Amino acid sequence: MKSIRNRPFFCSWSGGKDSCLALYHAIQNGGIHKALFTMMTGQGDRSRSHGLPADLVKQQAASLNIPQIMRGAVWETYETVFLDTMREFKADGIECGVFGDIDLAGHLEWVEWVCQTAGIKPYEPLWQRERKGLLQEFLDLGFRAMIVSVKEGVLSRDFLGRILDQQVIAEMENTGIDASGEEGEYHTVVIDGPIFTFPLHLVKKEKVSNFRLGFCIGLGSELF
Repeated sequence: MKSIRNRPFFCSWSGGKDSCLALYHAIQNGGIHKALFTMMTGQGDRSRSHGLPADLVKQQAASLNIPQIMRGAVWETYETVFLDTMREFKADGIECGVFGDIDLAGHLEWVEWVCQTAGIKPYEPLWQRERKGLLQEFLDLGFRAMIVSVKEGVLSRDFLGRILDQQVIAEMENTGIDASGEEGEYHTVVIDGPIFTFPLHLVKKEKVSNFRLGFCIGLGSELF
């Protein structure tokens, strides 16, 4: 789908930089934002993709002034819950879904399949754009994002809690990874930018670790 102008849409919202940049482009291109849609864990307390606390995702939505829809699921029910929610959007008059995929074919194929099944038109404004260019655009636009998780054995835990900037990008590239993080090397949470009405202030609570190293974070008066 090439144009989203004047079309009501939901944004598949991870809370990170790519979904945020996709949302920005959908708004700039004349789309009518109706909802942010975030899949949560089965308990509903954290986002499925980035492990963000529910209150933090809600605060992002409040700053963006866009209604937030959350649905909890275990991996076995993820696709069913996702599809059921998209059908609800369709029934409510939402025509399009905005996604932040860049160049992973498997991701695009899944998005196209669920959208076709639910009768929703997919809008992928970042698709097949150059990775480094998108990262630079994100920063040039004035967005601020914090690194909240890194893949174990790929990126050092020293990057946790740092704000994504030119220095951090250079350090990542020196490790040999693609600083876009498209392969899951790290995840971010966006805390401010041109479509936010107020910045989010975060505090570190505790470290968590499994296949991915990260921090439990929450809202507070200080940045960690």
